[in-house]
Formats: sequence, structure tokens, C-alpha cells
Amino acid sequence: MTQDFWNTRYRAAGFAYGRTPNRFLAAHAHLLPPGGRVLLPAEGEGRNAVFLAKQGFAVTCFDQSEVGVEKAKALAAKNRVSIAALAADALAFDYPPGYYDAVALIFAHLPPRVRHHLHAKTVATLKPGGLVLLQAFCTEQLHYASGGPKDPTMLYSEATLRKDFAACAEILLLETVLETLDEGPSHQGEGAVISLIARK
Repeated sequence: MTQDFWNTRYRAAGFAYGRTPNRFLAAHAHLLPPGGRVLLPAEGEGRNAVFLAKQGFAVTCFDQSEVGVEKAKALAAKNRVSIAALAADALAFDYPPGYYDAVALIFAHLPPRVRHHLHAKTVATLKPGGLVLLQAFCTEQLHYASGGPKDPTMLYSEATLRKDFAACAEILLLETVLETLDEGPSHQGEGAVISLIARK
């Protein structure tokens, strides 16, 4: 999906995926070291970044949509927290090696070539012991109308995530479930999601 697509989506009134954090991320934020550095790629309008900043984490996020980034900054200001929100895509972002305590990839759906790059950089930018928290739609999501790309190559499977992460990180959790989504107007209803926690 192009930058223009996301700019158009985020220009709409309100927040496409709501203002509250992703439930998987919120449920596992306690695993992160207090005050740690967290990176959120493809963060959109900032709901997860603001949530983590309110928990005391040092948050950096980026998105290819300048509109989304500006909304993230405004949401942070409204909540009186500080985040570093940048306009960049996954190929152009600078991933400092061994810098972050965690990376949260929440519904970051990208073409395979970009996804492989992002996942490799995700692990490289973590400190030893750092965590990847990932949730996204799996391939079965094509049967549901609750959101996500219609291109099957941009959806996930457990085999895909093992291929991307098993050689460079310890997979602590990898599961596929059906759950009822309630994340703004763009994620509503039953959906097929896959979740991963991996440690460098």
C-alpha cells in the first residue's frame, strides 16, 4: 500500500485504528524493562506509541505517512507525553545496532522484500535480550472482513515468522487465533491474527 493510500486514510476525521493501544501490546508491555527504549515501525497515528510513552518508555516511532506522523505527535501532545515520531519508510529508516530494548510491530503489513529487511533490522537494532512483540493478520484473514491487506503475500503465517526470526532470536510465543477486533473503524469484527514474542 502506497504513501498516498495511507495519507488519504489518515486524513479522515478521527483515528482509523482508534486511540487505545493494541490489546496484545498492552497485555505484554510488562515484559519490557522499565524506562526502556522501544521502536515502533509503521506506527500510523500513534496509539501504541502514546500508550508506551504513558508507561514511561522512551518511544521512537516512524511511518511512511506524514499525515499519520503529525496525528501521532498531536495525540502525544494531547496526552502530555513525549515521543520521537518520524516520517520514514522501513527501507530508509536508520536502525542503530544494539540500541533498543524492544521493537513492537503491530499490523505492520509490508511486501515480502521489505518485510524481510524490516525483520532483520528489527533484531539487529535490539540489545542482547531485547524483545520483538509482533501482531498482524495471518493468511486466513482473507476470509474475514475486519481489515488488513487483500494481497496474500502481505499476510503472515507461523512458517514465515519462524523463517524470519528463528535463526536470530528465541521464539517465546507464536500463535494464531481468531479474535474479535475493536480497534477504530478500520479493524472491526472477527479476525485471524498471529502473535509473536521473540528474544534476541
